[in-house]
Amino acid sequence: MPEETISSKTIYKGQILNLRIDEVRLPDGTKGTREIIEHSDCIAVVPVDNNGNILLVRQYRKPLEKMLLEIPAGGIEPGENPDKAVRREMQEETGFLPGKVKRMGGFYASPGYCQEYLHLYTATDLLPTKLHAEDTDSIELVPVPLSKIEGLIKSGEIIDAKSVAGILYYLYIK
Repeated sequence: MPEETISSKTIYKGQILNLRIDEVRLPDGTKGTREIIEHSDCIAVVPVDNNGNILLVRQYRKPLEKMLLEIPAGGIEPGENPDKAVRREMQEETGFLPGKVKRMGGFYASPGYCQEYLHLYTATDLLPTKLHAEDTDSIELVPVPLSKIEGLIKSGEIIDAKSVAGILYYLYIK
């Protein structure tokens, strides 16, 4: 059963997210509080090169204080089509421009407290191009053969939800 929103207050507005507190009435009539992160939709892409490798990026993630091996992903700019965001993010993070972009599906990143929805894509027919982003010095491109991908997930080398979900979707559902 849905929860009725009694009041809603934005307590923080940032560059990439807002935080709001909602007071709700629960189905049993009691009141509760919900902390909600407002975040724009994003794309996540499983890029496959002409040799059958999945192109991953290794980058530092401050909230975790460590490097992660991930599929490329990023925000969708206001008014931008998700397909275009895939092409832009691929160029920014990998230095490749996809000849083919195919939507596989999508999912909510963490629906218990966040609105962020990730549009999931594959990118193929990759053409080398120039990196355009300013902060790509800290991103390492890591081509991984398909035969090694499952092992990297099992070992915990690939550990973030979007990458695990995206890769497994690509391998088993497409």
